[in-house]
Amino acid sequence: MTIKDFIQFLTKTKKMSNSSVEAYSRDVLDFEKFCLQKSISKLENVDKTVVAEYIMKLKDDGKSSSTINRKIASIRAFYKYLASQSKINENPTTGIKPPKLQKKDLQYLTIWEVEALLETPDDSAKGKRDKAILEMLYATGMRVNELVEANLDDVNLRIGFFKCTGQAGKARIVPIGMIARKAVSEYIETSREQFISGNKKENALFVNYRGERMTRQGLWKILKSYGDKANLGAKITPHILRTSFAVHMVQNGADLKSLQELMGHEDITAIQVYMSMSKNRIKDVYDRTHPRA
Repeated sequence: MTIKDFIQFLTKTKKMSNSSVEAYSRDVLDFEKFCLQKSISKLENVDKTVVAEYIMKLKDDGKSSSTINRKIASIRAFYKYLASQSKINENPTTGIKPPKLQKKDLQYLTIWEVEALLETPDDSAKGKRDKAILEMLYATGMRVNELVEANLDDVNLRIGFFKCTGQAGKARIVPIGMIARKAVSEYIETSREQFISGNKKENALFVNYRGERMTRQGLWKILKSYGDKANLGAKITPHILRTSFAVHMVQNGADLKSLQELMGHEDITAIQVYMSMSKNRIKDVYDRTHPRA
């Protein structure tokens, strides 16, 4: 089956994370369902008209521009793979233009909101684990899937570095601040030992009550729970601490090149959205300090 071959290519050759492979797979399978409804049994037989009709259907269904763009990117990657395998003569996604993204205000937590969130966990075994999770997310700016896929030997608390395996299996070294190091150290020495008492072979850094690797869903529930306790409500999402990390770094003088390396982005344009925060900060400083502002 062609889609299965594509998924295997993403997993073994491109070495993408499980969550990325699932997203690509889901998007291509959705497109396949659309094609079957149009009596097209083989995706190799799709032309540009079909792709354009699919985009129109997504728009009619009320899908956001970002969702449509993601689906187009997945379908384009699929047909690029087919072309590389000489299974199609012409790529039906060539020349297809994705809809323009609507510019939205950057959503992030203030420093005071982050502090309120990080102070919410208690001193129980669960609380110490959750404190370590929250501190690590904010201290490193890592993606949620990078955290749940992290192993115990990825963290070096003595030196204060974390080996983070990002997208496409590429590893990067991210520094860990003293507060996060202390929280993770306390969790490993106490809570983690309790959780894995019957599962000593588990190598995951963060585990659940059963001593098994934590899932994305489990981590989302943790964030949601503490967000509610800190009265942050809907402002908390799995991505919010990563965005807050980036904004606060830029507001305090970090350059975009360093931020790009810390966050694991291949293209610096992916983080240029944070430049506006730097410009706003400079304007605020000017207004406060220049005698004739």
